[in-house]
Amino acid sequence: MIRKLSAIQSDKESVKENNWIDRSVNPNVDEWEATGEFPGRKLFKELGEIGALGTTKPIDYDGLGLDYSYAIAVAEQIGSIKCGSIPMAICVQTDMATPALATYGSDYLKREFLIPSVSGDRISCIAVSESSGGSDVAAIKTTASRSHLAGSTDLVVKGEKCWITNGIQADWACLLANTSTEPSHRNKSLICVPLNLPGIHRVPLAKSGMLCSDTAQIFFDDVKVPKCHIIGEEGDGFIYQMRQFQDERLVTVAVALSPLQRCIDETIEYTRNRRIFGSTILGQQYIQYNLAEMQTELEAVRSLLYRAVEARLSGEDVTMLASMGKLMVGKLARKITDSCMQMWGAVGMTPSCPISRIQRDLRVFSIGAGCDEVMMSIICKHMQISDSPRKK
Repeated sequence: MIRKLSAIQSDKESVKENNWIDRSVNPNVDEWEATGEFPGRKLFKELGEIGALGTTKPIDYDGLGLDYSYAIAVAEQIGSIKCGSIPMAICVQTDMATPALATYGSDYLKREFLIPSVSGDRISCIAVSESSGGSDVAAIKTTASRSHLAGSTDLVVKGEKCWITNGIQADWACLLANTSTEPSHRNKSLICVPLNLPGIHRVPLAKSGMLCSDTAQIFFDDVKVPKCHIIGEEGDGFIYQMRQFQDERLVTVAVALSPLQRCIDETIEYTRNRRIFGSTILGQQYIQYNLAEMQTELEAVRSLLYRAVEARLSGEDVTMLASMGKLMVGKLARKITDSCMQMWGAVGMTPSCPISRIQRDLRVFSIGAGCDEVMMSIICKHMQISDSPRKK
């Protein structure tokens, strides 16, 4: 698997993507972070043109039809963008909002929503979390009930979603809503919802990190959506979303590798030149050991990711491995950025310090896509050591 991913990293399409990052993105990141927004439509269209938005999507719907290892290789490269906002926005489009659509959606839905998302003509978002809670997906309150109008086949969506990446610029949302009164794990459906419909109101959210990320709270006030916009079988949305979460968690690990490596590398360079008490900071054995430990742990996370990808390609359930990877990378992001900032001293507290931005941006990796505590709960369940009662 490692040899395969290394080969993918150096192939023609990967070179195109690296050139795109160096040419169109990184020179502008500081400006976009300062203004709090990036040109999503321009960048997504360019990504669509080089095939980066449809790596694993079916060829019949304008994707490349490649296996999942290619998606991970792309995510690793996207991580070389020098802020967390844009990689997160891209991964929402490729690995969070569209996997269920590509797997379970009808031909009509794929042509209406998947094809333009692969080409970059439309921007998507995943609308699951709500202001009342995010990790407890079974407890969401948004509903999509049958219209009471005679002859209508519409669903009427009512509720709100919060912390939605791409929420302001997005053309459509992959929305999870309650569509029946069945038990909470069997009453939910994923629905493709165009975001230009009457009754939708979007509010941008300010954050301490991911500064140019487009994040929103979205309100749905009796929004009428055709019933045919349900992805797959009605009532199976919870299952579909749990499967989407595995891709989201694995891609979170992949996209974190490059900034964490950059954090270590830039800290080595800084401490090599910074002197204290007659010698360099890097000359202190404690500093060397600390950096060596961080590098070791980063490689361990990378190995776990590749093992999970290989298991996924073999058709295995990767829930536990994905949860382990997500847990490890979230904790490691906090450890590496905090330890490296300590080595930078006062400089690390300035906005221009690259470590400062990485710390602000990657802090969310212990919260989004399931917080650390939820990851540990999932791992315990798969280890069969959790004896806490589950609600029916």
